[in-house]
Amino acid sequence: MNPVRSLIQVFGSRKMAALILLGFSSGLPLFLTSKTLQAWMTVEKVDLTAIGLFSLVGLPYSLKFLWSPLLDWFKLPFLGRRRGWLIILQIGLLIAIACMALQQPKQALQLLAINAVAISFLSATQDIAADAYRTDVLEQLEMGAGAAVFVLGYRIALLLTGSLALILADRIPWSSVYLLMAVGMAIGIITTLFAPEPKETTPPESLTAAVIMPFGEFFQRQGIVYASLTLLFIVLYKLGDSFVNNMSTPFLLQTGFTQTDIGAIQGGMGLIATIVGTLAGGAFLSKIGLNRSLWVFGGLQAVSNLAYLLLAQVGKNYQVLILTINIENFCAGLGTAAFVAFLMNMCNQRYSATQYALLSSFMAVSRDILVAPAGSLAKSTGWPLFFVISIVAAIPGLLLLPLFAPWNPKAVTATRPGLEEEEDLWGTK
Repeated sequence: MNPVRSLIQVFGSRKMAALILLGFSSGLPLFLTSKTLQAWMTVEKVDLTAIGLFSLVGLPYSLKFLWSPLLDWFKLPFLGRRRGWLIILQIGLLIAIACMALQQPKQALQLLAINAVAISFLSATQDIAADAYRTDVLEQLEMGAGAAVFVLGYRIALLLTGSLALILADRIPWSSVYLLMAVGMAIGIITTLFAPEPKETTPPESLTAAVIMPFGEFFQRQGIVYASLTLLFIVLYKLGDSFVNNMSTPFLLQTGFTQTDIGAIQGGMGLIATIVGTLAGGAFLSKIGLNRSLWVFGGLQAVSNLAYLLLAQVGKNYQVLILTINIENFCAGLGTAAFVAFLMNMCNQRYSATQYALLSSFMAVSRDILVAPAGSLAKSTGWPLFFVISIVAAIPGLLLLPLFAPWNPKAVTATRPGLEEEEDLWGTK
């Protein structure tokens, strides 16, 4: 078969259309409780320390593995085991995001936090269901394309909620912005109704089995010490990047840029840079292999923080802002391509829903928990030193790469059933 025609058939299928829109639905809530919410709080003159601590509302993303077995075991009486959960969660998110329009950050910070935590919980649970749906609906040869289009949809949603929302906020009240973002969840609801049904798989016999078997298999397969170090590596790999992402919006606003400035540049050139970075990451991964990609892209993630350091030194400079936003988005696309591939590679396909939830929960630890003091840190050190610290924070994860991703691919040993046959997919043979 003509390889070009085959590629078009894969990417142009109903599955891929559903996955890019479900990726959009999965990504839409994230910034509405983090970067975009921080912009709203900054405009409302909320204390910088409180803004930094608000990263803790993302705690459900780090703990979602605790209730992920429930979604594997319990089947709702409509739309199948995966789509039934998806549509319930999407409707809940539409309502919860709309409720943010009623909040007043300066007057009632606790109510705002409760609403944000509710969105985070529903969003984290939607991620569990979406990851499980993606795993179930894709054939083996479709896995790479499916992961790519899902991540692309996710990134488009992040740019929409992190860029268009800021542009709108300069023209209409923040309450109206959140109502418009809530309407965006309708895309996921409609997609779920018409998405193809995955092949039916046998669920765990009991909730106990759904809880014990995936975690037991993961630690038994790798050994307790190596498995624990794997989780530590996942926490640390993107720590430096997480420090910057947590405080980038308050930094840019305090530097003197308007919400429209930030939104327009992120939504324009930033979107292009993200798409190019994601596609380039997938292409380089297939050429140099997963291991070397983790080295190269991890290094670029750390170095990209230098752009923020430069911007902190020069102040309000639009040329440097454009450079900074483009570097950030391009490197984020590269890093996401390699890291998602690494997480998928760590999962046994029999328990991929729960195991992927476990691994991605630990990835969220650095994004939501370890960076909670970032606002206080930036307040006490100043922005230039803060960005230097963010670069240093990236080093521990890179130091663990020789253990989990030796530069010489031949040193890799199989870490899950079927890995030997799959090495060609990652370019390691």
